[in-house]
Amino acid sequence: MQRESMEFDVLVVGGGPAGLASAIRLKQLANETGQEVSVCVIEKGAEIGAHILSGAVMDPRAIAELFPDWKEQGAPLNAAVTEDRFLVLSESGAKQVPNFMLPGCFQNHGNYVISLGNVCRWLGEKAEALGVDVYPGFAGAEVLFDENGAVKGVATGDMGRLRDGSEGPNFAPGMELHAKYTFFAEGCRGHLGKQVQEHFKLNEDRDAQTYGIGLKELWEIKPEQHQEGLVIHTGGWPLNPDTYGGGFLYHLENNQITIGYVVGLGYENPYLSPYEEFQRFKTHPAIRKFLEGGKRIAYGARALTAGGLQSLPKLIFPGGVLVGDDAGFLNAARIKGSHCAIKSGAMAAEACFEALSAGRAQDELTAFPEKFRESWLFDELYRARNFKPWMAKGMQVGGLMFGIDQILFRGKAPWTLRHAGPDHKKLKKAADCQPINYPKPDGVVSFDRLSSVFLSNTNHEEEQPCHLTLKDAAVPITVNLAEYDAPEQRYCPAGVYEIVRDEKGENPKLQINAQNCVHCKTCDIKDPTQNINWVVPQGGEGPTYPNM
Repeated sequence: MQRESMEFDVLVVGGGPAGLASAIRLKQLANETGQEVSVCVIEKGAEIGAHILSGAVMDPRAIAELFPDWKEQGAPLNAAVTEDRFLVLSESGAKQVPNFMLPGCFQNHGNYVISLGNVCRWLGEKAEALGVDVYPGFAGAEVLFDENGAVKGVATGDMGRLRDGSEGPNFAPGMELHAKYTFFAEGCRGHLGKQVQEHFKLNEDRDAQTYGIGLKELWEIKPEQHQEGLVIHTGGWPLNPDTYGGGFLYHLENNQITIGYVVGLGYENPYLSPYEEFQRFKTHPAIRKFLEGGKRIAYGARALTAGGLQSLPKLIFPGGVLVGDDAGFLNAARIKGSHCAIKSGAMAAEACFEALSAGRAQDELTAFPEKFRESWLFDELYRARNFKPWMAKGMQVGGLMFGIDQILFRGKAPWTLRHAGPDHKKLKKAADCQPINYPKPDGVVSFDRLSSVFLSNTNHEEEQPCHLTLKDAAVPITVNLAEYDAPEQRYCPAGVYEIVRDEKGENPKLQINAQNCVHCKTCDIKDPTQNINWVVPQGGEGPTYPNM
């Protein structure tokens, strides 16, 4: 197929905080030195911010380096943290951990409760003002290589293909975007980033990446229940002590709160449903009191990388770099990644600008990992490196040992713990586990999946090829259903996967409701046989998150 092509100095795949920070820093350096550097950002969402979902409490350190006058420029960091609370929940009770006993990672003085989607919209405006070409609605679908094997760019997805893959009446082929350097900034489990890591063997001698799924709702609550800047984190109920996870409730401005739940994807019981755990969490008396009489505005879900330093892949390869959560720059101990993403993108941009200034192209940006090793970001991730390995030993033992790690050793303990293996290998067989009886939603604070997906504003053209592909169509029944009772029915937060049977209750088959997909990537991560491969749908499709 003949595709049109465009040339740039730098191509950035992904319009999140890492990608936009990369583009902005490149243009800042070019403008400061009077050089011409062409930079293009493509984003699969219909607009910048459409697919962005995070808790989020933001450490402003990285954005302040990018824009020292961010307050004067109107960055949407409006709700300064006023109080931290960490609650340990039992089924009906809650005990607050005294703040003097909290490790520094759970203390948020100087941080801000934000909508990361709105921050990205603001960064997108700043990028365009600096001369960056920003193209939302274009999904990077294929990595392109030159004759020497270096990355030379990406191709965007075709538009208008029919379900069987043939060209429909409105078919338009994708476009090739070529660049001297390509930045992969797609977020957690990036479709192209995963391919690049496999192609260049970037994970050799690294621990397996570990993940979590974060589910989130935006609420408008009664004014008497609202306290702007209040940050609440929880551990304990409803999860068992041996399962990593916890809740959060952050008070934004305008009587709005974000409430959510994170479940580590290394859980063992195939009957566990992260979505149902989130809904159950909201029914706890200490949490429910904030929600009753309020209105749920939005819902979404997103996987997140949590392996830390031990799981970071090699960041560079001929022709490109991995930045942000595409690489795994997230501090799981702080439950923060946006400042890490921005810093990683800025450092990669500085290394790239040095290379462009020297007339280089399509080689390895070796200065990027060197800058990272010398940065505050490396120091921060080093201090947090034992968090997930400790927590994998259970909330009680892990919490105690990590507290000792942080308080006694300040994160500089003379040992580095390792991760036990990939999350998809940790599921036990259904016969060895106890089913979990989840309560029905009450329609007041807890809700069913489909009404939640409706609030995510998710839309996919149904006649296009399914973007949730199976390597072997028989495996969902012969293995997943037979051995694990089809866990994809439960780990998906959007009701995408269903086991359907005929009128006699026989002949089960997997039905994929791809139009419901909120692009969280959990299926790509947790499927026990790694038979599900998430690929990009047509550009501009998926959720459209407001203020998330």
